Amino acid sequence: LIISLLFFFFRFLQFTALCFYAQNSVQSPPNFKQHVTEQSRLSDRMSRRLTRTYQLYSRTSGKHVQVLANKRVNANGDDGAVHVETDSFGSRVRIKGVKTGYYICMNKRGKLIGKRKGRGKDCIFTEIVLENNYTALQNAKYEGWFMAFTRKGRPRKASKTKQHQREAHFMKRLPRGHLLSERRPFDALPLPVPDVLGETWPCTFPHLWIYSVTFVFGAGLHVSNPLVITDRRKGFCY
Repeated sequence: LIISLLFFFFRFLQFTALCFYAQNSVQSPPNFKQHVTEQSRLSDRMSRRLTRTYQLYSRTSGKHVQVLANKRVNANGDDGAVHVETDSFGSRVRIKGVKTGYYICMNKRGKLIGKRKGRGKDCIFTEIVLENNYTALQNAKYEGWFMAFTRKGRPRKASKTKQHQREAHFMKRLPRGHLLSERRPFDALPLPVPDVLGETWPCTFPHLWIYSVTFVFGAGLHVSNPLVITDRRKGFCY
């Protein structure tokens, strides 16, 4: 009788283990898109911020976004370069006018204003890349409110904006005079290569040309220094 009870108890443990394994194996894979969305809502002040300079072209006004000295924001600039500063994981940015130094922010009434210090969430926007290759800018504090301008370049009340509206569509352009072809190459300096025994050889590199890798919206990726691989037996540099 005891042997039978032990046998049935062992079989019960096996059945429980199989059910637990099957339950875990059927679980759906993690939703990476949801993870990105949740992380993009957080503000990361530890990571190094990247800065990019470009113009925001308004689809409706046909001109560029600019911040005036009186802290007003419009889309009537012929050369309205803005300074974009990434804020956290994802596509969250702070937008600052180069000439005035004011950040584009949004108040509780949905009005765009300029502020000297853009540290609050009302001065942070989330970039949403649309299917038509335009970009929509949603405010991080007031979710569902977008930066938008009328045909005359006047700011539109954010509470009446939607992502699909033309007034909320922008395109990134390089500022006038910032052409990728104008970047000059530089020469690498000769470096001494240390030997295991303490001897050194002069090591030179061929002329290294730096190119800008153009992305969809004109942002550039620049190589700052070459990777040096040293062959200690021959003293060659690659």
